[in-house]
Amino acid sequence: MVSGSLSVLARAVAMAERAVPGARRQALTLTETAADRIRQLLDMRQKPFLRLGVKARGCNGLSYTLNYADEKGKFDELVEDKGVRVLIDPKALMHVVGTKMDFVEDRLK
Repeated sequence: MVSGSLSVLARAVAMAERAVPGARRQALTLTETAADRIRQLLDMRQKPFLRLGVKARGCNGLSYTLNYADEKGKFDELVEDKGVRVLIDPKALMHVVGTKMDFVEDRLK
C-alpha cells in the first residue's frame, strides 16, 4: 500500500512541476536552529547526511527516526536547506511532506 501511495504522490508532484516549470517545493524545510544543530551533529560524526525515516510504533502507529548516512539511497529524497543535507527515506516521505523541522532545547518540565 505504501508504494501505491508513493506513486500517487509522485504523480501529484510531477503534475505540479509541469504546471509551474522549475518550481518544485522541498518536501521538508528547516528552521535556522534546526539547520545549526544538524550541522553540529554531522560535523561531530564527520557524516555528509542525516536520514529521516519512520518506524511502526507509538500512539499514531509511527515514530520518526534520525540516523547518520554516508550516501544517498537510490530512492531517498534529498533536501538541501540552509547548508545541510537531509535524506528522507521513501517510506517516510508521504508523512513529512510540507513539514518544517525545528530544534528546541529546554529543561524537562
